[in-house]
Amino acid sequence: MKPLNRQNTGKTSPRPLKIVQFGTGNFLRGFADWMVQVLNDQAEFNGDIQMVQVHSRKPARIINEQEGLYHVIVRGFQKGETVEENQLIDCVRGAINPYIDYKGFLELANSPELAFIFSNTTEAGIYFEEKDRDWTITPESFPGKLTALLFQRFRHFEGDPDKGLLILPCELIADNGQKLKENVLRYVDLWNLPGTFEDWLVKYNTFCNTLVDRIVPGFPIDAAEKIQENLGYRDDQMVMAEPFHFWAIDGPDELKEKFPADKQGLNVKFVADLTPFRTRKVRILNGAHTSLVPVAYLKGIRLVKEAMDDSGTSDFIEQTIFKEIIPSMDLPEDILKPFAEAVLDRFRNPFIKHKLSDIALNSISKWKVRVLPSLLDFIRKENRLPQHLCEAFAALIVFYRGHYKGEKIPLKDKEEILHYFDQIWKIKSSEEVVAGVLSKIEFWDQDLNLIPGLSQALIREVDLLLEKE
Repeated sequence: MKPLNRQNTGKTSPRPLKIVQFGTGNFLRGFADWMVQVLNDQAEFNGDIQMVQVHSRKPARIINEQEGLYHVIVRGFQKGETVEENQLIDCVRGAINPYIDYKGFLELANSPELAFIFSNTTEAGIYFEEKDRDWTITPESFPGKLTALLFQRFRHFEGDPDKGLLILPCELIADNGQKLKENVLRYVDLWNLPGTFEDWLVKYNTFCNTLVDRIVPGFPIDAAEKIQENLGYRDDQMVMAEPFHFWAIDGPDELKEKFPADKQGLNVKFVADLTPFRTRKVRILNGAHTSLVPVAYLKGIRLVKEAMDDSGTSDFIEQTIFKEIIPSMDLPEDILKPFAEAVLDRFRNPFIKHKLSDIALNSISKWKVRVLPSLLDFIRKENRLPQHLCEAFAALIVFYRGHYKGEKIPLKDKEEILHYFDQIWKIKSSEEVVAGVLSKIEFWDQDLNLIPGLSQALIREVDLLLEKE
């Protein structure tokens, strides 16, 4: 089997460097970099990406040995069809480590056709590190590294207004672009950089808020050998991704022209407000996941795909989404229903083994953000209780008992939450357990016992679950 490199593939001609990407992980490689490849192939985008390692002190040996090349293995279920596609990504030049080659990292800023910054440094990656006192020494934080790169670009091009960048962070936090900008400006103050640089930074660089959505499980260990035989190459950096992808970007009009992804059949939207799309994702995708977990797990199911193969749980989650979650929302159905149908396809993906126990991590806090708003809004709009969401809520309470039908449940949550459920289930009846859980203002920011009929409905469902043991 041939090694994957540019000589063997014939991909030897570099394009202009248009993107510096902070992060080398699976998500960006299977999401943003895949989109850039589509733009290069279909829209004459004509741009390469240079990845930058953010945290590691070690060189990115494997991706550099493959000269930046790798495959995105798209596998999933979409509109009733099984999807199996392989895409060679040749727009990535490899990865540079600023801890090893800080000078080389800064010189990326001197690239005349550089236009974009991409990033995904985890939810904790956008922060300010006061110990980063000197921009001439590799900063620890991602915002620090970005500030140094931007300052180098400002100096090299002598403040040219046309050399500002479009910055698209993909970290899964609200207002990610705004928060990144705030931290960059803190470094301007910390390093006492010139006011002319701050003016250039604010006027000619755009920090876009974005929302991203795609499941990218990473290297397909179980199927790797067979896939590589079909590819004809040994690829140690290939990454599996689901067919579904979505990128909402709150940015200026020039972004649509410079990054015309929406015109190439990619599910990219340039919008003035991300709120509807974030609400849609949290309520329907995340809310359905969180509702499904305790219901399916107590039935002995362990994977999302298994839950969708079971007629009972599959019907439960469809009814939950279409009869309760969507009616609870104040958004047009034409942006909700197609997304919900895509969510169900994603849950049915036979190529992704999504464990319910992984989704169950910190379920109490997830429930408050992802599910409780749908329950409360449904009651407000319909003046009745949502049956399926109540069933899921009751299943959550039983799930947090920590055992069911003689089997221990692997709970993962804050210690104080686990201790509370352990104690209340040891000494209380179902009526007292439900009342106690609903009254925990620390969990829900309100006393849910005040909602007419809710406690009685949950007690009935809890008792039904306990009777099945």
